[in-house]
This record gives sequence, C-alpha cells and structure tokens, in this order.
Amino acid sequence: MRPTLLDPLFVPVTSFSGVGPKIAALIARAIGRESADDTRAVDLVLLPPTRLIDRRNQPGIAYASEHAIVTLKLFVDRHQPAPRGKRNVPYRVFAHDDTGDIALTFFHARQNWLEHALPVGEMVLVSGKVDWFNGKASMVHPDRMAREKDAESFPFVEPVYPLTAGLSPKHLLRAVEGALASLPDLPEWQDAAFIGKNGFADFGGAVRALHTPRDEHDMDANAPAHRRLAYDELLAGQLSLALVRQRVRKLQGQPVNGDGTIRESILSALPFELTASQRVSISDILSDMQSPDRMLRLLQGDVGSGKTVVALLAMAACAEVGGQSVLMAPTEILAQQHYATIEPLARKAGLEVELLTGKIKGKQRKEVLERMENGQARLIVGTHALFQESVAYDNLLLAVVDEQHRFGVHQRLRLTAKGTAPHMLVMTATPIPRTLVLSAFGDMDVSKLSEKPAGRLPIKTVTIDGDRIQDVVARLREAVSSGRKAYWICPLVEDSEVSDLMSAEQRHGSLAREFGDLVGVVHGRMNSDEKDRAMADFKSGRTRLLVATTVIEVGVDVPDASIMVIEHAERFGLAQLHQLRGRVGRGSEASSCILLYKSPLSETARSRLTIMRESEDGFRIAEEDLKLRGEGELLGTRQSGVPGFQLVDLEAHRDLLEIARNDARYILETDADLSSKRGHALRLLLYIWRRDEAIRLLRAG
Repeated sequence: MRPTLLDPLFVPVTSFSGVGPKIAALIARAIGRESADDTRAVDLVLLPPTRLIDRRNQPGIAYASEHAIVTLKLFVDRHQPAPRGKRNVPYRVFAHDDTGDIALTFFHARQNWLEHALPVGEMVLVSGKVDWFNGKASMVHPDRMAREKDAESFPFVEPVYPLTAGLSPKHLLRAVEGALASLPDLPEWQDAAFIGKNGFADFGGAVRALHTPRDEHDMDANAPAHRRLAYDELLAGQLSLALVRQRVRKLQGQPVNGDGTIRESILSALPFELTASQRVSISDILSDMQSPDRMLRLLQGDVGSGKTVVALLAMAACAEVGGQSVLMAPTEILAQQHYATIEPLARKAGLEVELLTGKIKGKQRKEVLERMENGQARLIVGTHALFQESVAYDNLLLAVVDEQHRFGVHQRLRLTAKGTAPHMLVMTATPIPRTLVLSAFGDMDVSKLSEKPAGRLPIKTVTIDGDRIQDVVARLREAVSSGRKAYWICPLVEDSEVSDLMSAEQRHGSLAREFGDLVGVVHGRMNSDEKDRAMADFKSGRTRLLVATTVIEVGVDVPDASIMVIEHAERFGLAQLHQLRGRVGRGSEASSCILLYKSPLSETARSRLTIMRESEDGFRIAEEDLKLRGEGELLGTRQSGVPGFQLVDLEAHRDLLEIARNDARYILETDADLSSKRGHALRLLLYIWRRDEAIRLLRAG
C-alpha cells in the first residue's frame, strides 16, 4: 500500500480546475503517459519546462522592436467592435503610452470579455509581439493582459511546457499549478552530507524552483534544482535495480565446476580460433559460475563478434556437471538461427540440443518437454515458450537471454519464479555506452567482445543521393549476375498516403521488373511461415536479392550476402543503421553497404551518415548515437527496457550516475529491507518515480 502521505501526488489530473477527460487525454499525450487514467499530479510536478518566455523587456511603444516579445503599460482610449454580422473584421482596442499609440487586434473576440479585461480609461499591462505597418504599431492577440491593480500576479517570466495539438499552454499551466499547490512536505531521503556538499534544496524546494525559472541559467540541466531532481531519479532507478539484484542473488546458485572435456571437444570442432576478448569473457563467466552466488552478467558484443560461441561454451560447462542450459531469443527466426549454429557443434561433442518455440506443437512438443523434464535434453534453445507454466526442467543451471533489451527485468524475475535459481547470462548485439549500461543494466557485471572473428573483412560504406538509384540498380545487376547476394532495406511495409517513403511492397514490385524471380521480400506483416520461406529461398540462393524492412535487423545470418542497400537511410537511427550493416560482411567475401538518402539532409542525419562512413566500431557508434538522439530512444523505442528519463540528461549528469550506483549499493548493504528512518523515506522516493515493482520485491523478501 502506498503511504497516505503521497496521496496528493497521485490524484488524477482531472481533479484540477478546468481539466476534464478531454484535456486530461491531451495532457497524457503531451507528457508521454499511456492514458489519462494513468496521468497523476506527480507527473506534472516532475515535468520540467522546455523553455522560458521572458516578458521583462518594457521599452515603450515607440521603442518596441518588431517580432520581439515586449510588455507595455498602456492607457486604454477606446474600443472599436467589428460591425454587426461581419465576423471576419477584427475587434480593435486603441491605447497609448508616453511614447506613442498602438492598436490591440482580436479576431472572433467576445465584446463583454474584452471590455472587462481592458476597461476604457484604465491602465493595463499587455505582453506580446509588436508589428509595425506604415509607421503604426499593432499587437495581434496579446499573450498576456492584466489590469494595473492585478499587476502583481502578471507573469513577467513564464515557463513553457511540452504541448500537443489541441492543448493550450494555459490549460497545461493551470494543471501544473494545481499539482504544485498540493505538494506535501516530505522527509529527506538523500544523505545529509551529500545535500550540503552540493548545495541542494529539499525535494519540495527543488520542485518549486524547477517550475519558477528566473533566467536561462535556471533552465540548464546543471542548475541546482534540476541536478537535485535528476539525482533523485537516478537513485530511484539504481535502487530498484539493486533490489532486483538482491532478490535474484538471494536464491543460491549451484556452483559449476566442469572438467572441461565437452568444452575441449567443441573448441576442436570450431573452424576458427577464439579472439582474445572471447577467451577473457569465457574465463569471467566460468569464474562467476564456480561461485555459489548466482551469476548475473551482461555480454556485449558488436554484430558478428561471436557471442553465440561464448554462450555455447558456458552451456557446455553446465553439461559437464550434469546440468541443463537454455538460450532464449526474442523471435522464432533468431531462435532457429542460434539452434542452427549450436546444434552441429554440440552434436560433435555428444550433446543433444532441443528447439522449443510456439510453432512446435502436438506430439513433437510433448516429446521435447519430456526430454527437458527427464534431463535427456542438456541444451535447449527457444523463445518465451521456454518459461511457460507447462515447462519443467530436470536441473536448470544456466539461462542465456539474447537481446536483453527486448525482455527487461520482469522476464528475468519470471525465470527465478520457476523455482530454479539458474545463473544468468544476458547477451546484446546493441553496443551500449557505459553510461547507459549503468542506468539500464546497473545490476549486472559486464563482459565486452571488442574484436571481430579472424578473417572478417571491413565493410566499405558509401552514401549516395537517392536521385542516383538507377546507378545502384545497375551495379546490383552486375553483382547478382556474378552470383552475389544483396539485401535492400525499406522503412515501410506498404504504401501510405501520408508518406513519400518507398515501401517494401512497392520496391519489391519495381525490382522484380528488373530481376524477375531472383527478388524475394520479407516484412513484419507476413506470418512466420511466409517469413521462413522467404529467408530459406534467400539462403539457398533461389532468390539473390531480398527486399526487407527492419525485421532483419537482429540476428539474420546469411554469410554469403555481401551487399546491403538501405533506402532513406536518413530516416534510420545510427544504432539501427549499424545493426543492419552488420547483416553483411559475415563471410570471407569483401562486402559493401550503400546508404541511399533523400536531399536535403538535416544536420543530425548528415552527422549520422558521416559516422557510418567513418567507423565500424559499434561502441563508438553507440556513444555518438547517445549524443545525437538521447538515451530514451537509443535502443529503438522507449518500451525497449532502457529507461527514458524525465529529468536526467546522461551527458550532463554522467557524474551523478556513478554516485547513485554506489549510494544504492551502500544503502542495501547497510539497510537491506529499507527499515531505517532514511529507508522509509527512500520508499517514498521509489513510489514517486513509479518504481512500485521494487517495493513489491521488498515485501516478497
């Protein structure tokens, strides 16, 4: 149960004056909540303004610059309503100050409202942009107006919040003010010495300062109020990750001390030598698994760096002591590919590998489940099907989760809930900058595969204007006729009236006129049988040119494909371009990647394409992507398991992330169930940042 002290922060936004269901839905959309029902006062309290309107410039009418925001103190002379029945003629209010005259112009205005707001014969304050025409000043629809007697409440400095179509700044501002008015007094959850050293206000003071900036310095990510709240957000994240880790580690792992015989058989069957970083990673993994504490390790490896082999050797170590391992992939295509890589190597070492996906049904499924339950199956590769209720294991020692960001913390906990306590190895081909590893995977040790396997050649990357597409088609015709294979990536599945992007269906049609039956197509709207058929045709060489959407981004492995064309490359993120490029250059042949773009390019798009031309280093590309796009969407979507922060800017707050991680560890070492005075205050912090899951873990012990 959430403490009653926090009730004012969790009232729905509809409880504020002027916010009905329609406005609440718009506010939810503007601030990125899923629905109006889920949008609470706390979301407005923690909503930082995006910019500032400064109305302090009061030059007088004659000295007002055109289009600059000014505030004028005026004497109202007369009103000139629009003639009756002529709605398109504006309503004008004429006024003056010591320096000159001005006309305030309003369209579709209500006369009685204007007569009350701007009474003839009184002094008023108005703010907006002045237009000059033939030496005469006018202001169309002033942003702000107040009578002189109400001047104290006039907003000379005004914060601006993110908006969406249909939501007026006034409605959102009124809701934010309502939320701030109900802010409760809360106990301090931060360490007193840390607060003092950084000169931070308490939570309430920092929130109020966030919403009342006086100048551009107050809007900076490193302004004290912003930094204080960013640290709160980071600590809530690190603390909840640490609680997950504490929970996962509570169940003792089973030490794995194999004799190395199966591993030796696999190594001798490999057609290549392991790289130095593969050897180091395997050594780290084996050393973790020899301990009674459960392993929780992240294996980061760029596309083609050989993560699957590292995972197979870890699984082999478990088989040596009679244990089982599973490898879980996010899609059936990826699960089948892991199976295709692992099965022949395991078979040579005398190991049986099973494949379990949603597609395997009936008698075949029953037999697989029996072999898993009686321990006959030592290695099992599959999808989410591996953790359904009906699935039981004989002695599960290791779970390998591929592309972790597609699963998240909850699936890791579901694994544990199976009653087993396997060691966990999480793999990702999305190179993640260190700062993001800490913020999203702060609960894991990290191994990194930095080289590509021996024999892999660099991929030549070029950028070509989309107007020269026929040159690219001619080059492909030569390549295909000499027996090479190519991918052609499009951003959309089918034609859309609102977009000028080329769809996969349309491009497949145009290329089929050139290449006939040698062109295949694969995209997300096809069912899995159709996708499998298209991939099988491409692998076997029945088709030599595969038109695809980003469905092939992760894990598709056709070693003899050596050309990658990405259409509208300017519409893709850097990490995604890098993933797609990694589908070629997997064999011994020299490979190339052609980035087709549409002019003119934005500054960000130009930077992306330049980095792609210059570098194949996934970690450098990920760091650059973080700078260009921000952490919230680095891995493709906000839902991908990486936090989209509200107040944290990882570039500006990098130093705070390390401190938060260390603080979270210290807190749980000294107060594991958060029962001290500070611990109870930290529980409030977790609720405020909506980390209820972590508190449920505390209760579950």
